[in-house]
Amino acid sequence: MSKLITCIWFANNDGEEAAHYYIDTFNSAPGDHSAKIGDITKTPKAAEDVSGRPEGSVMTAEYELDGISFMALNGGPVDQFKLNGATSYIVECETQEEIDYFWEKLSAVPEAEQCGWCTDKFGVTWQIVPRILDEMMRESAQKAEAVTKVFMPMKKLDLEAIRKAGE
Repeated sequence: MSKLITCIWFANNDGEEAAHYYIDTFNSAPGDHSAKIGDITKTPKAAEDVSGRPEGSVMTAEYELDGISFMALNGGPVDQFKLNGATSYIVECETQEEIDYFWEKLSAVPEAEQCGWCTDKFGVTWQIVPRILDEMMRESAQKAEAVTKVFMPMKKLDLEAIRKAGE
């Protein structure tokens, strides 16, 4: 695992399930994606009272998605640690097939969908975007305007429509 690790607090104690879901999602994805599970840490007796988790239950699950390290923490329902869209994970895709695949796997809250952003069944927010989008946005103000006008009303992004707008 890298030295910088994103820790995601899971209030419903489904961190290990989420880690395995993300690993399966990335390992089954079209294109050049990879994922692996790391260490699973069990709750020690000394942490039972503070964590509200029984001894031996999963406390953390470490995993890696496309070379980025994560830790799922079964932290329990603490108001200040609820997941929201203020933090999202960007999945850059080369093809519409990749966009469609990740959208199908990671979008579970239709009302949260907007211009490539979606929220999964665990409450984690993702951005499923074509890799060329950032490049197109930087190329010129005119291209950025045309591309933005096309993708802003979309939910799942349409790579071909974005490409055409950038021409």
